[in-house]
Amino acid sequence: MELEFNPHLLWYVIGYGIFMIILGVIYSKKVSNSDDFILAGKSLGPIVLMGTLLATWVGSGTVTGGPNSIAYSHGIWPGIGYVTPSLIGIMLLMAISAKIRNYGKYTISQVLNMKYGPVASFISTIVIILAYVGIVSYQFKGVGFILHVSTGISVETGTILGAAIIIFLATIGGLMSVAPTDAFSAFLILIGLIIAVPLVISVSGGWSNIAAEMPSERFNLLGNLTPLQLLGFYVPALFLLLGDQNMYQRISASNSNRTTKIGTIGWIIGMLIATPIVALIAFSAKTIFPGIDPGMALIATTLVIPSFIGGLLIAAVTAFIVTTGNSYLLSAATNITFDIYGAYINKHASDKQKLMFMKMLIPILGVIAFLLTSFFPSVLAIQMYSYTVYGAGITPALLAIFLWPKVTKQAGISSMVLGVISTLIWEFSGNPLGINSSLISIPIAILTLLIVTVFTKQKTITY
Repeated sequence: MELEFNPHLLWYVIGYGIFMIILGVIYSKKVSNSDDFILAGKSLGPIVLMGTLLATWVGSGTVTGGPNSIAYSHGIWPGIGYVTPSLIGIMLLMAISAKIRNYGKYTISQVLNMKYGPVASFISTIVIILAYVGIVSYQFKGVGFILHVSTGISVETGTILGAAIIIFLATIGGLMSVAPTDAFSAFLILIGLIIAVPLVISVSGGWSNIAAEMPSERFNLLGNLTPLQLLGFYVPALFLLLGDQNMYQRISASNSNRTTKIGTIGWIIGMLIATPIVALIAFSAKTIFPGIDPGMALIATTLVIPSFIGGLLIAAVTAFIVTTGNSYLLSAATNITFDIYGAYINKHASDKQKLMFMKMLIPILGVIAFLLTSFFPSVLAIQMYSYTVYGAGITPALLAIFLWPKVTKQAGISSMVLGVISTLIWEFSGNPLGINSSLISIPIAILTLLIVTVFTKQKTITY
């Protein structure tokens, strides 16, 4: 079947977009300082916390990349299994959530600075910019896909419009306005996915027809992937989540440790619902639209189910993509403001000056993210690069602070430097042997952390 745009879907996108903007503007009036802008005044309750954690993590990376693209291109079980690294990561974060809240910092770089010093803080800021600008770029592209199926405009034009919307919402109110819209969007998309999945399977001719049309290998445990290829998709997601500044900020923004526990349990439940359903819908879409860009699989199915359900789903998907883009833009701008501008350029900047600098910086980062969309062949390619450069450059050194107090300053800095360098070398070499860079750079970062700690500890004892 050919893609034929449905203009009726656009009204759902516009309607929900207007609702999000109004809600964002209302909550932005509660912002009076940086604590409100970045951590929502540490006031998030369990429902809003669950929603904002889910919506931030399940953005374009899920509905256009991750389980969507993997299920469409490689098989049903690898797509469903993509929830596994998220579950492992969430449970580990829940275990250390009290320690995260006790630190109460605005940025990951500030946490790293306390343990490893200003050099580590500066390196981490650069890594976060490299990774988060990449993540924001495919949120823009996700909106481009949505506007393409709902209006017929080119993906490129839709991407420009998506960039404008995301940049505006990120600028006006920070986390104080992002978190409530996240929560509403999270519940809307869960409802939309649950209703949509049986309808999409039915349009595909039923499960028996899907099974008959698909190559048998697409039903294998690994699909058409090798074990190394599968790990190459799963490992980056795990290591991004374990060190993701957005998640640490949201945990710090909760109003109590009990709220954090309840919110993360709700996050787990949401992931167990959303990820497998996204994979099922994308896998079914292969029989309806066999030749489309894999990133459009789930979005394209909104054209073949009843307009009301399709509109509900596409509005919720739009919301997830937009709020994820908001969050990562805000997070990257926070780093530059506090860890470069406030630490080196204007050490005596007032809170108001930092807030103004951050709001001016967000559009600049947004433009850079937009330019990045032209350098990668697919959403999945951008996603794997962004996840890996962060997962190798920051996560091992960051987790060691909470889990291994004996880790040394030299080890943390060495791990970060080698993690980033090995990722970039492997990526620019075109992933030799078809091996994802995460399977090279993350082990290098972890081994460096262990080995350098052992040798620098011995040196300390000798002296």
